Formats: sequence, structure tokens, C-alpha cells
Amino acid sequence: MYMKEGIVTKVTIKDIAKHVGVSAMTVSNVINKRSSRVSAETVSKIEKAIVELGYIPDYSARSLVSKKSKMIGVIIPQTETHKQFLLENPFYSEIVSGIESKLREKNYYMMLTGVDKDSSYLDVLINWNLDAAIILGIYQEGFYEQLKKINIPVLLIDSYIHDGYFYNLGIDDLYGGYIATQHLIEKGHREIAIITGHLKKDGVAEKRFLGYRKALDEADIPFNENYVYADSVSYECGITAGQKIVTECKAVTAVFATADLIAAGAIASFHAANIKVPDDISIIGFDNLSISRMTYPLLTTVDQKIFDKGMKAANILMDTLKNGNSKIEKDVILDIEIIERNSVKHIECKI
Repeated sequence: MYMKEGIVTKVTIKDIAKHVGVSAMTVSNVINKRSSRVSAETVSKIEKAIVELGYIPDYSARSLVSKKSKMIGVIIPQTETHKQFLLENPFYSEIVSGIESKLREKNYYMMLTGVDKDSSYLDVLINWNLDAAIILGIYQEGFYEQLKKINIPVLLIDSYIHDGYFYNLGIDDLYGGYIATQHLIEKGHREIAIITGHLKKDGVAEKRFLGYRKALDEADIPFNENYVYADSVSYECGITAGQKIVTECKAVTAVFATADLIAAGAIASFHAANIKVPDDISIIGFDNLSISRMTYPLLTTVDQKIFDKGMKAANILMDTLKNGNSKIEKDVILDIEIIERNSVKHIECKI
């Protein structure tokens, strides 16, 4: 930007060319890294003028020429009734950080938005002129058919929509719920409660709940519906459920929280009730967020390497845009493992 007759004016390639004394084509070639036929001295002068004059590239104009915007949309739907700020859940903060870091490395830009429950994604996808899009945690509802009308690659993270049009990246959530519950059983626990988000068909929370049920069944532990606390993936949900467990389910010796954020809330409620973790009650979380290393005691949890998951999502789309759809695997399932810390105690099994 510079002042022209008292008005702030955007610097153009022609302004730089005039300042340096070269053609606009030469300046354009330098800006777009096509400077093999331009002398090092001229390149240096142009680069210096770009800084001095404050030239800002017009990416919208570039996209009209190349038909590529270099923009990747990241859409986080509000899938639960519990309203949260966009990045209130640290899971989203961490995965978005992974996506953005990889996109920036590849000279792409990220557009991030939340979408309220039952709102349309199409306006966002159309108006942003995106090269590709990442959508987190959507369900198989009517709108997803409309997504196919947008002629760009779409990657779904943590979704159980199986459709050849979309790319999918996730983990085996049922297995994750299974190994978390199995870990508690192996430590001698049989009275195991679960605190989870809303149990919606083919959702992440439901899959983890089914894993919990599977581990109980295999260990011949009767399922007790009074041990199920399903609300939202939030710290507040953990607090409320923890309070109910303390007052209503005194036989419970262990809790599987399907998210670390829930587990942190439950631990806080146990502390407030003078219930010691893990001496009086054990708890295992899910995600291995940074908060799992901040609770007291440190939280045993299922690790799904969320930052790496975000980078993997960006890589899939970058490879798709570079190599075409046919060469990229459509469904990618990432490994998970238990990180054992200090929140689960071994007890003598009483049958």
C-alpha cells in the first residue's frame, strides 16, 4: 500500500515495474518463481521493491487464471445440543493445528468455520471457492448427498459415512472403546461406568459405547444401564456425571470416559467429593489430549495422535490435488494405543 494524492492505494505489479525500471512481465515472473532468465541483480531489485512498497499478491486474481484458490476449507459441525465455542473442545484445536501446519508447509491456506446443527454446508463450500474441504464428524443425513454436487475433493474425519465419493480418515472407535474397557477389566474392575457424548447411530460416541459393551460381554460382566451417562462431549458433562456416580452408584470402581475432556470433569467432581483417584475410583479417558497430562493424577487414556491425524488429513488432500483421485486410498484407519499413567488402580477382582 502507498499514498497517492492522499488516498491509500494498493500496490500493483505495474507500480513495482515502474519503480525498478523493468517490464510488468519481468516482475510477474519473479513473483511467480519463473526468474531463470532474469539476472540476479534485477531479481534482488524487484524483491527489495516488493518489500519497500508493501506489495501484497492478489490471490483471487491468481485463482481466476490458474483455477486454483490454494484454499482448503475446514468445517466443524455442531452435532450436539450442548453449544460450544468453535475451539472450546481442545480436540478440535489440536486437529486443526495439525491440518494448518501441513497446509502451510505446502503453501496452502486454511479457511475454518463452524456450522450450527441442521445448517447447510453448501453455501460455505460454494462461496469460498475452495480447492478441497475437510469436514469433521458428520452423520449420514440428507445433506451429505448434496455435498456430492460440489466438484471438489471432500475428506471426512471421524465419520461413518461409507460412500465412494468421499475420502475418510479415522480410527476404529469400537476397538478403542473395547481396549479402554478391557484395560479396566484387566486391572480387576467389574463395576465399570461409562460417561459419553450423545449416543447417535453410527456416531463416534456410539461406536465407543459398543466397544465398552463388547468388552463387558467377553468378560461375562452384566451390562448395567444405570452405569451409562450419555450427554455431551464437555467438561461440564464429566462433572455432572461424576457427581451422579458418587451419589447414585457407590458400587462403581472404575469409569471409562469416551473423551479426555469428559474425564477431566469427572476427576474434578471426584476431588470435590473427597473421592480419591485412583485409590477410591479409577478412570480412563480417550484422545490423549494435552489436558490428560494436566489432571491430577495424570490420566490413563487411549491415544489417537490427534495432531498427526490433522497432518495426515492435509496430506491426503494435497496428494489428491496433485495426483488425482484414482491414486489415493479412499479410507484410512489410524492406529491407537493405551497410554498408561496414574489414574487406574489394580484391585482384587471380586466375582
